[in-house]
This record gives sequence, structure tokens and C-alpha cells, in this order.
Amino acid sequence: MERIPEPELMDEDEQARAYALADFAEPHNRFVALFREAFPDEAITGQVLDLGCGPADVTQRFARAFPDCRIDGVDGAERMLHYGQMILAQAGLNTRVRLIHGYLPGAPLPHAHYDAVISNSLLHHLQNPMVLWDAIQAHARPGAPVFVMDLMRPASREEALALKERYAAGEPEVLQRDFFHSLLAAYRVEEVAEQLAQAGLAHLTVRAVSDRHLTVSGRL
Repeated sequence: MERIPEPELMDEDEQARAYALADFAEPHNRFVALFREAFPDEAITGQVLDLGCGPADVTQRFARAFPDCRIDGVDGAERMLHYGQMILAQAGLNTRVRLIHGYLPGAPLPHAHYDAVISNSLLHHLQNPMVLWDAIQAHARPGAPVFVMDLMRPASREEALALKERYAAGEPEVLQRDFFHSLLAAYRVEEVAEQLAQAGLAHLTVRAVSDRHLTVSGRL
């Protein structure tokens, strides 16, 4: 199945609110667990950059898992960040986690380089995937851990529909719709490997980690 792009920004209030209220505990806790698996001996104590943080659910889970780090989350959708600020305030994390409205490339980041760079579910939104890989190269310090998790495009629309029924049947209609369209817009492992080679990041490891997710990990 060929990739079918979707809009880069998710900035409608209904959409942003649905994402902020949804229960993403399973995949977002797994993001943290897979990061630990990729970097088992890493003590994250410095500045972390979260690219495409959305309503900051992964961001706040990462902050809880690594209490000695500080995180800058950047996203182009103001409504997502509005709900993210509420989530951080409720979690008592708004002194350690800063949310920034900005677009890649050129987002107004407070630091030139970061001690770790993470990203969840940004890649499939990008018409030009090099935006993500270029941002990682621009903002990760040499040797910094890099960890990206995203959806993985299935082989057919029928398989995408089956995944939607399996994982999103009980969610609001807007989330079901977005999940299906995101599966159609996602990249496959071999496509991401080609992107990394083009970006000069072929040393990073890309692998499927479930029937719908892939990860990219390694050090800059």
C-alpha cells in the first residue's frame, strides 16, 4: 500500500482535547520502557528535547521516569500545547518541563544542543521526513541518545482497518479516524532505513516493535 499523507498539524480544539483526555498509557509507557531497553545504562540528567510533543503525555511520563532531567517539548499545534500545559500542571512538572510553540526547522529552542532527543508520532505527519532527521542532527550533542517511536504503515487498507478495530474501537470517533489516517500516512521500516541513510544516520537502528509501531534508536 502506498503512503497517503495526512495534515502535518493537529490543531482543532476537538482533536487536541480528545488526545489530551485519551488513555495512551500502554503505548506511552512502552515508549519509556523501550528507551530504557535501548539505553540500559544511561542516566538522563541533562537537557532533553522532545520533538513533536503534542499534549505532552509522553513528555510527562519521560520526566517522571528520569527525575533528574529537564525537558523542552516543541510542537507546531498551539491547541495541543494548551492542553499539554494543563497536563503538566496537574502532574506538578511545569517547573521541569517547558513547552514551546514552533515549527521545524527554526523552532525557537532555548538550547543549541541537547543531552538526549526523543520523538513520538511526529514522523508520519511530515511530508518531508528529513525535517525530523535534520532537527536531530542539528540539536543533539555528539554522543547523545536518540530515540524515535512512530506508527508503521500496514500492508493494506484492510489491515489498517483491522488495526483500528483492534486498538481504537472504544475511542471517540475523532481518534478512530485519526488513527486510521495515521496508519495510512506512516512509513515502513525499510523506508525509514532509507531516510536514515540519506541523512547520514545509517548507524541508528530501526526496527518494528509491534504490529503497528517502529523505533529508531542510537547515539548521534
